[in-house]
Amino acid sequence: MQNPSAHESTGLQSQPPPEEQNYGATEAHERQGPFVSVSRNRPAKRGYLTVGVLCYANLINFMDWFIVPGESLFPLSKEKENSRQFYLFLTFILCYMVAAPFFGYLGDRYNRKIILGAGIFFWSAVTLGTSFISESYHWMFFLSRGLVGIGTASYSTVAPTIIADQFDEGKRTTMLSVFYICIPVGSGLGYVLASSMANVTGDWHWAFRVSYSLSLMGLSLAAEKPGVQRSAKTTWWQDVISLGKNCSFVWSTLGLTAMAFVTGALGMWVPMFLYRAQVVQGTVSPCAEKSCNSSNSLIFGGITIGTGILGVVAGAEAARRLRKINNRGDPLICATSMFVSALCLFIALMMAQRSITSTFIFIALGELFLSANWAVVTDILLYVVTPRRQSTAIALQILVSHLLGDAGSPYLVGAVSEFSWSFRSLQYSFIICVFVGVIGGGFFLLTSFYVEDDRKEAEKKGQITIPPYGRKSCVLTFLDAFDCESKIAAELAYGSPPSICKTGMSILWSWGAPEGRV
Repeated sequence: MQNPSAHESTGLQSQPPPEEQNYGATEAHERQGPFVSVSRNRPAKRGYLTVGVLCYANLINFMDWFIVPGESLFPLSKEKENSRQFYLFLTFILCYMVAAPFFGYLGDRYNRKIILGAGIFFWSAVTLGTSFISESYHWMFFLSRGLVGIGTASYSTVAPTIIADQFDEGKRTTMLSVFYICIPVGSGLGYVLASSMANVTGDWHWAFRVSYSLSLMGLSLAAEKPGVQRSAKTTWWQDVISLGKNCSFVWSTLGLTAMAFVTGALGMWVPMFLYRAQVVQGTVSPCAEKSCNSSNSLIFGGITIGTGILGVVAGAEAARRLRKINNRGDPLICATSMFVSALCLFIALMMAQRSITSTFIFIALGELFLSANWAVVTDILLYVVTPRRQSTAIALQILVSHLLGDAGSPYLVGAVSEFSWSFRSLQYSFIICVFVGVIGGGFFLLTSFYVEDDRKEAEKKGQITIPPYGRKSCVLTFLDAFDCESKIAAELAYGSPPSICKTGMSILWSWGAPEGRV
């Protein structure tokens, strides 16, 4: 009869089989640390239902964001139109990015379902209150935008980690792509809703009332059972220091910041830019009304929806295929998308004075390649950062990308264009976005130099620790015998071994083994 400990020694120290050694999305959560207690036996439909609810809430969230740039809400003098409209957006972004680190800390340590549900309820209630603010109390509207930003921060920091816990391997990339499709789609719907409600009812308040009604459905998440309870053992400052040493996280965050810079400027000023281009071409007449670009907002919203869906899906699929032949495929996809997007935006700016149709086409192409990066950037974060720091990492990424990105880009573009209320001034100000897009592509190229080493380091820190001498343990590694990219979930259990071993399950027993790792 063989000695159990001898058998165990060879099993525990052996390297994983070739089919387990995948990259990118297939590696992100194969080994969870002792801080995770999660069962992967949950019904698959529950995971898909959770993702569906998260996607719906994300859609309504971004739709609410872009109601403001989709329609001028208060009478503004033409001379101050650019900067004043931006202040509402700035108020939201500042509160959003300041609150994000706090909720990231909570998300790594407490029940994320409660954090998520409370956040959705809070910003939904504030949105409803916004719809009753009269124009004479515009300062209250600024306050409400800030409160919505706080509620949104609680949602945005934990939702991607919930998706990561529900799915492993390539399925996570697919689910993240579906989740991030809601960003451009929700943004486009915000433009459409703002313009439609203003035209149909003559009152912009109804756009927020409709948004509130739709957001109530997102509260159905409260009925979903929490799947993962995290309990990080480090302080927030230790997490920040560790993330600062993660080169892939740092460079990809700066690349995302460049994306946010360009996206924020485009979302705020493209409808106005298109209107001014049409005035220069003589296709429309200058107007003195407070909103002269409703049709452009509607068209731009439709472009944002279409290119967003196609871009996110295409980017995720391209990354999935490229990582099979190149372990650095994800950041290379992001870099290429940024370079091509910057080129398309530059061509659109140069063509605007001569052909509005060509301008629409190249703006659409620019947004298409920008949208290709949303899911891929998050996927990079999820496999180069250990699970116990992921909510904090997402929160810091939100803080940096908004602080240096879309919190300032709309103001900068608007400030440059205000030197002269003309098409040419806004055209020149958009050139800034072209340069930032190229710089963002460079950041993603730098990410590609570090992504492999950081991924391996994250895997090492996320491995399961075998208990010290004198304790019996059982490590169950669930292997799908028919899938070369099998899902691996490991649970540490104490007590007597089970009497039944099912097909497709590899069981490793430890009888008083020294402390080691699987």
